[in-house]
Amino acid sequence: MWDDAFPSFLIGLREGLEGGLIVSILIATLVRAGARARLPQVWTGVLAAVTLALSFGAVLTFTAASLSQTAQEAFAGTLGVIAVAFVTAMVFWMRRSARNLSGELKEKITDALAMGSGMLVLTSFLAVGREGLETALFLWTTARAAGESAGPLTGAAVGLVLSAGLCWGLYRRVLKINLTRFFTATGAVLIVIAAGVLGYGLRDLQEGGVLPGKTAYAVDLAGSVDAGSWYSTLVQGVLNLTPTMTWLQVTAYAAYLVTVMTLFLRGVRATPPGRPAERPAPEPKADRPRPRRRRPAWLLPAAVVAVPALLAGLAVALGRPKPAGDQTVAVSGTECGKGFTAPTPGRQTFQMHNTGTRTSEVYLIDPSTSAVYGEIEGLAPGTTRDLVATVAGGSYAWRCVPTGGTPVTSRTLRVSGGGAARPVVPVSGHDLAAPLKAYRAYVERGLTTLVGQTRTLDHDIEAGHLDRARTDWLTAHRTYASLGAAYGTFEDFDRKIDGRPDGLVDGVRDKDFTGFLRVEHGLWHGESAKDLRAPARQLADAAEGLRKDFPSQEFDPGDLPLRAHEILENTLQFELTGDTDQGSGTTLATADANLAGTRELLTVLRPLLTSRAPRLLPTVDADAARLQKLLDAAHDGAHWTPVDRLDQAGRQRVDGAAGQLLEDLAPIPDLLEIRRSA
Repeated sequence: MWDDAFPSFLIGLREGLEGGLIVSILIATLVRAGARARLPQVWTGVLAAVTLALSFGAVLTFTAASLSQTAQEAFAGTLGVIAVAFVTAMVFWMRRSARNLSGELKEKITDALAMGSGMLVLTSFLAVGREGLETALFLWTTARAAGESAGPLTGAAVGLVLSAGLCWGLYRRVLKINLTRFFTATGAVLIVIAAGVLGYGLRDLQEGGVLPGKTAYAVDLAGSVDAGSWYSTLVQGVLNLTPTMTWLQVTAYAAYLVTVMTLFLRGVRATPPGRPAERPAPEPKADRPRPRRRRPAWLLPAAVVAVPALLAGLAVALGRPKPAGDQTVAVSGTECGKGFTAPTPGRQTFQMHNTGTRTSEVYLIDPSTSAVYGEIEGLAPGTTRDLVATVAGGSYAWRCVPTGGTPVTSRTLRVSGGGAARPVVPVSGHDLAAPLKAYRAYVERGLTTLVGQTRTLDHDIEAGHLDRARTDWLTAHRTYASLGAAYGTFEDFDRKIDGRPDGLVDGVRDKDFTGFLRVEHGLWHGESAKDLRAPARQLADAAEGLRKDFPSQEFDPGDLPLRAHEILENTLQFELTGDTDQGSGTTLATADANLAGTRELLTVLRPLLTSRAPRLLPTVDADAARLQKLLDAAHDGAHWTPVDRLDQAGRQRVDGAAGQLLEDLAPIPDLLEIRRSA
């Protein structure tokens, strides 16, 4: 949190000081001119500027929230680049204008005094409004980069409060600050921060598909730098530099920093020392008698607050997804899609109401390909739920699939317009037949190998060679761990082969505790070969029984995409926490085997994924290679470092890499889910 607060603190301090100085000069000019009665007009302009900035921030926040994930990335990236442009312009403007700011504002306030109250309100509004809009945009951008708002908002609040105190001290002449040096120093720091914001913005544009090179990494230190450490978090929060950066990010960061910093410092050296004399401000004209004000004094301040807030509310309301028609869309086995009218392109929310008597699945599809734009599962009779989908130019229809009934497809409607909606082409059991056949062959080969390895382990223990048994135990256990996608098919064999003692009455001493972990506990807790003969024989017999039974077992094709995510989920929960370790300290070896099983599963699913999510596989492959590199570093030959003996940084790196891979694998079950909409 606090690492993310510094950039916002600096922008709050600097922008607050700029705006505060402007307000202080305006007030001082009016006081010295004997026009204290006009001070409310200055504060009205300031209030209008603050309200506009807050409204702008609200529009940014709620507009982004109503977009799809890809559109959010593109939106945030675009605003990040704009924020960098604003901050850069602000830095150069203040370096150039700091010495003459007072004189320029005095001229403007004198002219405004002569032209009436409206001009005075407008002058103060324009003078402060720019700082407010820049602050809102930069804060939104840094909060987006940080992934949370508490740190940036806290930092900005502290900066603004401190700047208000400094401005009060300068106004009361109890403080003396060399403003030129202050704005020069903070300007140089902001240029460095802006370079990081630019890199992060470009990364968002790559994630949003606007710019290429998403997986073209120039820097990949994930294997050697702990992304969760305090120093890494500090660098990421302050400078927006991450352990993994693309070529576009690195090139843009370096080019911006070198170019802008050179120009900024050159301008600082070129500025002659000393304070240039300010042009004497003309004497303000005396206030002319004005007719008695007819409107209430509170009307103008109320208006400048209400109008920006009202406009922001309208922008948020109009920008949010709305129901696609005046009526809800009916779902049933006879009137699927009743009330459906052609929606406008963009993010839309459809209210789906089940008017039938059966629970139903609902799909928004392209009827020409049966590709799915959005879906609801288990819509109960009489209930209404929202279905959110992105609509672009194309053909759309509803498909309702009642439980135990026949699918019904609505009439087709054509939507005109642009945009890029990405439907998911449905997968059938037939589509998964070839991957399933290939994976079954992989499992059958693995089980044949497993039987031989468990027999070897049994013979080691029978002969009393316990040191050799420990080595052969690990070999056999890794083979079994690499077959993770088939665990749901193994039925009771999995409990016999790799069951845990959790929940057993006597724990590791329970008679029902069998399999690899039972043998592991005995081998690494000093049990004799005599005591281990029965568990080892049971393990070998269970492996042989599974090999014989597997060809006749039903393997649900839907398990393949599901296990692509679940194998690593279990790895994080059990192996990387050491929860399953019974004394060997080899849970990282098991994690390595789980990763091998996941990669084999991705190999057989690759043809289906390539046609549906071509950008996903390069990312997943890079994540898997990163985790593999970390696991390779955790062993020397047959010796594996126990997970609890990894240093904190090393353990966080492994957890972070596994978590990132798990996150990127998460869409696969949805992409390859067998839907009855085809």
